[in-house]
Amino acid sequence: MIITDTHTHLYSEAFDEDRTAVIERALAAGVTRFFIPAIDSTYTEAMYTLENSYPDNVFLMMGLHPTHVKDNHLEELSHIKDQLASRKFVAIGEIGIDLYWDKSTLELQQKLFRAQIQLAKDYKLPIVIHCRDAFDEIFEILEEEKGPDLFGIFHCFTGTLEHAQQAISYNMKLGIGGVVTFKNGKIDQFLSQIDLTHIVLETDAPYLSPVPYRGKRNESSYILNVLEKLADIYGVSKTYIAEVTTQNSKSIFKL
Repeated sequence: MIITDTHTHLYSEAFDEDRTAVIERALAAGVTRFFIPAIDSTYTEAMYTLENSYPDNVFLMMGLHPTHVKDNHLEELSHIKDQLASRKFVAIGEIGIDLYWDKSTLELQQKLFRAQIQLAKDYKLPIVIHCRDAFDEIFEILEEEKGPDLFGIFHCFTGTLEHAQQAISYNMKLGIGGVVTFKNGKIDQFLSQIDLTHIVLETDAPYLSPVPYRGKRNESSYILNVLEKLADIYGVSKTYIAEVTTQNSKSIFKL
């Protein structure tokens, strides 16, 4: 059984004390594919180090996280372009709009989201979307950009059934993680109405740990709790969930 974690920040400082042990636990659990989103340029070298340590398991994205869209956004965008020109990445991400922490940067976040979508189209890469308190703003831009060259993953999906259907209409898979195990997560109430072909698994480690680890540091091996919850929701085996979601990840990332 091959399990794919489509979104994990294994380079995070949260893993500095035991990164190797965390990864080995995940590998032992059958999690053998780790897709690594970027945040900003300060993490690029750590991402490369991680990839060099696990070249058969770690796959990197490049992008600027919306909460890191600051006054130096032009330098960050230049860094992204330089990296894309120098080597291969599997996606542009994580990118998007976050209005939970700072609404004052909305216009700048919109600008950078559009710019990075264009880079994804130029390089024929998927996008991995971060959306927090910003479904309307995200969908407005996806509506403008929609087409066969726009595709990717709606990371950490927490919306309604209608949001899910709209995201899927823009060629997006839904990234399902720990939230599906929360009592107040709500997505477990309608997820069975979404065909499994539209779902990928993720942890967003070290964030959003699933039950029973909620409130503690998340890690990629905990994706088994997400897998178990989805098997229960869809009424199928964990092996089947792993197979379908891994195949879905392959269709997005082309590997």
